[in-house]
Parts: sequence; C-alpha cells; structure tokens
Amino acid sequence: MIRAYKFLMRPTVGQTIALGEMLRDHCGLYNGALQERRDAYRHASKTSIKYGMQSAQLKDIRAFDPERHGRWSFSSQQATLRRLDKAFAAFFRRVKSGETPGYPRFRGVNWFDTVDFPKDGDGCRWDSTPHDPTTRVRFQGVGHVKVNQHRAVVGKIKTVSVKREGKRWYVVLTAEQDQPEPLSATGSVVGIDMGIASFLTDSNGEHVPNPRHGRRVSARLEAAQQTLSRFPRVRRDKRTSNHRRAFEKVAKLHGKVRRQRLDHAHKTALALVQQHDFIAHEDLKIRNMSKAPAPKPDPEQPGGFLPNGAAAKAGLNRSIADAGWGVFLTILTSKAESAGREVIAVDPRNTSRRCPECGHTAKENRPTQEKFHCVSCGHQAHADVVGALNVLRAGLVRRNANQA
Repeated sequence: MIRAYKFLMRPTVGQTIALGEMLRDHCGLYNGALQERRDAYRHASKTSIKYGMQSAQLKDIRAFDPERHGRWSFSSQQATLRRLDKAFAAFFRRVKSGETPGYPRFRGVNWFDTVDFPKDGDGCRWDSTPHDPTTRVRFQGVGHVKVNQHRAVVGKIKTVSVKREGKRWYVVLTAEQDQPEPLSATGSVVGIDMGIASFLTDSNGEHVPNPRHGRRVSARLEAAQQTLSRFPRVRRDKRTSNHRRAFEKVAKLHGKVRRQRLDHAHKTALALVQQHDFIAHEDLKIRNMSKAPAPKPDPEQPGGFLPNGAAAKAGLNRSIADAGWGVFLTILTSKAESAGREVIAVDPRNTSRRCPECGHTAKENRPTQEKFHCVSCGHQAHADVVGALNVLRAGLVRRNANQA
C-alpha cells in the first residue's frame, strides 16, 4: 500500500528564496506549455500537442535559459508537464461525459504551490538517519533543507514533493509499504449521522460536538479580508509592505482553520476505527447539498424575482463547508482500510424520517430539528440518533447482500 507523509521544513533565508524561485520557474513552465497548446489548436489547424512533444523540448529550453530552467531537476519539470497533461485529459473526459468542462487555466504564482519529484534520488534525496536527530532533504538548486520529522517513515520512498502553505514549506513523501496488521476485533458495529448541530451522532446515542472552527475566527477573518480589499489588485512583485502583510494575515487565518479542521477529523476518525469493526455512514452528495437555490422569477413583475431563501441557504452552506464532512469521510475510509475495518456508505434518503420501531416513513415524524416523534406508533427519540440507527441497519443489509 502507498502512504503519504507530510513534514514541516526549516529552510534558511537563502533556501526560502531558492524554493520560491523554483515554484516561480515551474509555474512559468506550466503556463508556457499551456499557451503553446492553446496557440497550436487555434492557429495551426486545430493541432493537438501532447506531453511527449513538450517533454522533448525541455532539453532545448534548459540550454536556452540555464539560469531560469537549467538549474532545476529535469524530472521535476517533466512532472510539471505531466500535471498539465492530466488537466487536459480531465477536461476532455468531462466534455465527453457531458459535464461542465472547465478548460485548464493559467496559474498565478500564488496558485502554483507544489513541485513534484517522481523518484527519490532524481533531483531530490530524502536523508533520514535513524540515530541522527537532524533530518534533511536535498533538492537540486536549493541544497540540504532541515526537516521537522515528527514520526518515522516506514517503507520505500517513491515520490517527493515540495509544498508551500502561506509562509510555511512542507515536504510530502509517498512510501510503499506492506499492508499493516489489522486491529483486533471489537465485535462492535456503528452507524453515524453527519450534522450541523452535532458534527456526528452514532447509533449508540453518542454526540460529537461540532467545533465550528471557521465560525470562531469569522469576525477576525472578515476584518482581515476587508483590510485586504482596500488594496488594488497588482502583481505579486508590485505589492507594498502593507499589502503583503494584509495578504499574509488572511492566508494565516485560513491556514489555521484548515489545520484545526484536519486535526479534528483525524482524531474523530481514529476513535471510530479503534472502537468499531464496522462503520456505516450516509453517502452524502456534498456538492449538491451546498448549491445555491435557483432564482424564482416574479410572474407579475417582468425582470423581478420572488424570495427564494438564498440568505438562509448561504448560511447553511457556510456551516456545511465549515464542518468538513468530505475531508472527514475520506480520512475515515483511509484509516479503516489500514486498520482492517469495514466502512460502507448507504443512501441517506429518509434516514431521519423512518421510524426504527415500526418502519413508518413520513415528513411529520420529525417535527423539529432534534425531535423525532412517529405519528404511527408514537416512538420518540433524538432525530440524529434515529438517523444513525437507520444508517446502521441499511449498512448491515448492504454488507450481508455483498457477502451473499
């Protein structure tokens, strides 16, 4: 199996400048290759340029501009061109399937934050000695950079990536390792119901509170964004000191919320995996759930619109995004696979409206957000607990059907 490791780097001032230049030059290579593809299609009788053609030009590009392109790893530049090729492949796939295509776009320096090295030892070298507390990673054109390695890397290193997040620099490793030993069986099964009031509720009646990391810093983030909005949009190298500080403050707040959200997701998922052998959850279509409501034209007033609850839906969408359900479910699935646990997603329809006692399904069974009261048999319970019970039962039925 392949496992990823992410470590904080401690570059010197000179290495920080070199890392920034590496990102800038790879971004320029990406944008130049994209422009070449656009021009060839528009002006050369709709000629399509592939990765192989652009990769063959790298040798000449490096020789023509050794200061900008010749100093970096040839393999990392090939990886950048493959990144563009994958973007075009995804674009054509969406066109054929009838989805919104989303043509590949040019990347600004602020939006190009990763450089990949396809093989350890080719343009980069991970140097981790077991008895040496100082871990370093070497990058061509940058040098040996100190790494804060907070845990051991198990397995053979396959790829190495450099990633910038705000002012911080990270090295991301992928390692090939044997399948770990599964955790001992607990004999416990559970269903979970994702929510806003509580982050999740399980079928045993336990509630995990919603930390609402984004809401906690919303006032500070709003003030920082208002300060940033007062500056005109200019190129990165044209920004004033105040502009840069305002930009970095917004990025710092967003980064902190993201790390807090990831930490909460990892801890919650780990607790579920350690305590239960089987976990069922709702197969949530988060993108559809967070769509803006369609406008309602006013038939009596041409060009006018009726109220459609857009303001309330916008608040709900912010809460859904703040909860981070998609990230949590991805982490839960990954941890369960490593631990030998089973995770099944079930259809979420009517899970909070179906009575777990008599099976009667009706909208009236849930009079409020928290209360469940069956209009048929009179069963009363917390609505989220009822939803988790129904999710568990549907998951067990699906598991038995798959085993059969």
